[in-house]
Amino acid sequence: MRWGLVAAAVLLVLAGGAVAYVLLHSPGNVSHPNLEFTAPTATRPEPKPKVEPPFEWPRYGYDAARTRYFAAGHQLDPPFRTGWKFEDFALLEFPPVIYGHTLFLVDDDGSAKALDARTGRKLWETKVGTLAAASPALGVVQGLVFVPILSTNRNAQGSQAPGNGKLVALSMRNGHVVWSHPVAPGTESSPLAWQNSVYFGDQNGTVYSLRATDGHVNWTYHAKGAVKGGPALAYGRLYFGDYAGRVYALNPTTGHTIWAVTTSGADFGFGSGNFYSTPAVAFGRVYMGNTDGRVYSFGARTGQVAWATTTGAYVYASPAVADIPGVGPTVYEGSYDGTFYAFNAQSGAIRWRHSVGGRISGSATIVGSIVYFSNLGAKNTVGLDTRTGHQVFGFPDGAFNPVVCDDGTVYLTGYTKLYQLIPKRGLSATQAVPAAKSPSKRAQSRSGSHRK
Repeated sequence: MRWGLVAAAVLLVLAGGAVAYVLLHSPGNVSHPNLEFTAPTATRPEPKPKVEPPFEWPRYGYDAARTRYFAAGHQLDPPFRTGWKFEDFALLEFPPVIYGHTLFLVDDDGSAKALDARTGRKLWETKVGTLAAASPALGVVQGLVFVPILSTNRNAQGSQAPGNGKLVALSMRNGHVVWSHPVAPGTESSPLAWQNSVYFGDQNGTVYSLRATDGHVNWTYHAKGAVKGGPALAYGRLYFGDYAGRVYALNPTTGHTIWAVTTSGADFGFGSGNFYSTPAVAFGRVYMGNTDGRVYSFGARTGQVAWATTTGAYVYASPAVADIPGVGPTVYEGSYDGTFYAFNAQSGAIRWRHSVGGRISGSATIVGSIVYFSNLGAKNTVGLDTRTGHQVFGFPDGAFNPVVCDDGTVYLTGYTKLYQLIPKRGLSATQAVPAAKSPSKRAQSRSGSHRK
């Protein structure tokens, strides 16, 4: 009995030491506010979107830097009236892209579709896989829509796992397959089409540059972990993160490394967390969320950590970044702790926070001066004033990445439905929202995102 008590005491001491180590080594906040920060001109006017027909929202995150910011002024402010609704009968984890009056999307079951943005009518549908979890990208010059596929395996039980994937180029006009490039481990990286190249990553950590016209491989680069987020292009460099907790800047022409850095922070301080987040690049910085619970800012030129600010839980979401008049450069991002944050883009200090009581997995989008995001726990969508964090919009559907827009309409991605929201100018922004309808039986049978 005495030896048993001694052993128990030793175990308690060891456990206490482990707890102390965790507390002492858990990642904290870091801030080097003057590192490589390019401050916007204080007197410049609010940027206006360049809207020339046909309208383009050609990729996940809107622009090549993936800032997720459309400076619409007040012309797209809520309240809205709901126009058409499109029921997909499959999980819509990622939003569509837009060219002219056409929306292009791919659902979780690997079915690519084109919809008439004015009526919601389906123009074409092409089944290109059995599992997908990314937005497509448009190569407008080539007339192609690039669709990333996690799997083409067929499973009688209805479950899916990544593998045997591909990147498929479809005709924007009719959905016919123009070319297809196999991606053995599968890809859920939203591609970036730029000039005559398409950039994306895969589950094994390979980043590709393919020739947009025919899928020829320009170069490949092998990261240390899975590359799940989409790459961003800015300052003549290609930026992305991986599941080994590293962030990279590559030469987009050659694929050569410019810099690669690690975070050295993770849950409980062991190793590095995972970057699922697609980076946003602005103000001379690269911004990303990490599963170690922190949001990071890296110098775009050198890769040095400028700041890292802790939230209460995983940060899967991609940031939205904007310089809103009256606020200053700000990073907007949600966390699994059920809180949506606005961070000072230079220092990482929290400007404001808004609690929604449910985990936030998907990414936000800023339209005008309102930032929209979905609450995965409650399956709804929220819009906040970017200046104050006060709620000005609510909608009873949504789970991941809710909003894109053109110059006159907002399109909201629900759990299995896509909605057309038309601004009601001149009414109060606090207009009540109708009660949510129950999701379809097929939607209820799904357990959410496969990646979790």
